[in-house]
Order: sequence, then structure tokens, then C-alpha cells
Amino acid sequence: MGHPITVPPPGFDDLPIEEQIDYVQALWRRIATRSDDIPSPAWHFELLERRRESLESDADRGRAWEDVRRDLHARLRSIRK
Repeated sequence: MGHPITVPPPGFDDLPIEEQIDYVQALWRRIATRSDDIPSPAWHFELLERRRESLESDADRGRAWEDVRRDLHARLRSIRK
């Protein structure tokens, strides 16, 4: 990192919480546009490898994304009622 950063930036604490959240989300969107530059720790790759191996050893454990998504939407609808 190049320069010391004041955390939080001046005036941040004076913003309403909704605007603080918007600010942080805007920062993350800005960072995420350069996702190739965001380093991934080794444990991310290790975890993905273990999950892939687990799925390959028991292919019946996995579910299609469409099924998972449908179930999540149904669960959210039931919570909102």
C-alpha cells in the first residue's frame, strides 16, 4: 500500500448509517471491477479443492443450481409472509 489511510475518512461518522452502508458498498463495487487484482489466499483454493474432491467421491450429494435457487426463493417467500 502506498499511503497511510485515515479510517474512517473524515466526515464518515457524521453520515446516517444508510449512507455509510452506501459508501462502503460503492467502495467495494469500485474494488470489484478489478477482481483480477484481488489476491485470493491459498486456503480458498484448498477449500475449493476439498469440496471438488468431496463432490467427485459422492456425486449424489450435489444439487443442481436451479433446484437450490428455487428452494431458496421459496424459503424467502415463506419468511416474508
